[in-house]
Amino acid sequence: MRRRRSAFGHPPCRAFSLIEVMVALAIFFMAVFAILGLMSQLLRTARAFQNKKSADAGMIHAYWSAITNRVTEGVERGEFSELAEFQDQYRDYSWEKDTQFYATNGLWQVEYRVINKRTGQVESKVSTFFYDPNTQSSALGGFPR
Repeated sequence: MRRRRSAFGHPPCRAFSLIEVMVALAIFFMAVFAILGLMSQLLRTARAFQNKKSADAGMIHAYWSAITNRVTEGVERGEFSELAEFQDQYRDYSWEKDTQFYATNGLWQVEYRVINKRTGQVESKVSTFFYDPNTQSSALGGFPR
């Protein structure tokens, strides 16, 4: 059997047709765009998890330490939106600040708590001591002046 020759005298080459190449490229690009879309979604989700930090009692401590150097005995409660420009970022949490006179030398114990409104559980707690020389107790009564 004789082989056919092309117009230039060369034997014919076996190759893909233009339609086959275009179909293969279309399938390849559909797969690439699907993977890129998935990666974009994963990165967006990861960024959202990084930005969503839970409320921490250290935030309350930092806020109160920054605005005043005086303490008053008692319990204070509030929402995060009242403290700073948190808006609705921590709407599921509330805070408590419990201040008690600790020692006769003007030492106060201040406990900051973050409470989950849904569960009612304390999520975070920080206890610190604060010195206020203006509240040293008298020798007789032992109460803050």
